Amino acid sequence: MKTVEEILRVATDSVLLINGVNEDNWDVGTMTQEEINDMVQRNVDHLEIILAYTEPDVVEDETDKTSYTTAIATGKAYIEENS
Repeated sequence: MKTVEEILRVATDSVLLINGVNEDNWDVGTMTQEEINDMVQRNVDHLEIILAYTEPDVVEDETDKTSYTTAIATGKAYIEENS
């Protein structure tokens, strides 16, 4: 079984993607805005699922999760602004 630390390390990829797209620093190639929004939404969903894990117990773990919750809010705002 993976540890909370390992799971959050993987989740950081979603944080980087969301923030990169939001800051226009992520290479989206020839993707349409709809495809970009779908990609951001998948990563928002991924973070929300991970932060709800109880096995291992990500929910109760005292690790600072601000970067993840901020990325979720950023992703949702990005999609709203670009829909």
